[in-house]
Amino acid sequence: MNIDDKMPDILGKDSNGNEVKLSDYPGMKFIIYFYPKDNTPGCTAEAVSFRDNYETFRQMGYQIIGVSKDSEASHQKFACKYELPFPLVADTDTTLCQLAGVWQKKKMAGREYMGIVRTTFVTDENGVVTDKIEKVQTKVASEQLFKLLDGRGSINPAP
Repeated sequence: MNIDDKMPDILGKDSNGNEVKLSDYPGMKFIIYFYPKDNTPGCTAEAVSFRDNYETFRQMGYQIIGVSKDSEASHQKFACKYELPFPLVADTDTTLCQLAGVWQKKKMAGREYMGIVRTTFVTDENGVVTDKIEKVQTKVASEQLFKLLDGRGSINPAP
């Protein structure tokens, strides 16, 4: 997925088995972030950053949605443990990750494997991608978004 591409309306199932659809949030813009794995240090830092700034994003007209390959049960535990107020999509078959272009070959300790490359997409009210962050700074993911969006004149986050 790139700028001007349209996210699908149906993203998948959340931690409670409910279908997550963009159309369920009329008039909202979206921050859809793809992350590798629940309960890992970087992914937890990113999720907590979004949790701590969730109300500010909502006031700005954005709905946050997280996506990883983890199961609904894993997402449920992760969301409960860190009190995440936004849906986490369980893309267990990587369909959405592949469509978004974030399911890629990765390397770690000399080993190659397929996995999710941490990426954040920002969309307009119609699900059209307006911004894409490929070098996500997990501990300050929200601040990174505020800076990006403010640079375009789109937001003025509350202090």
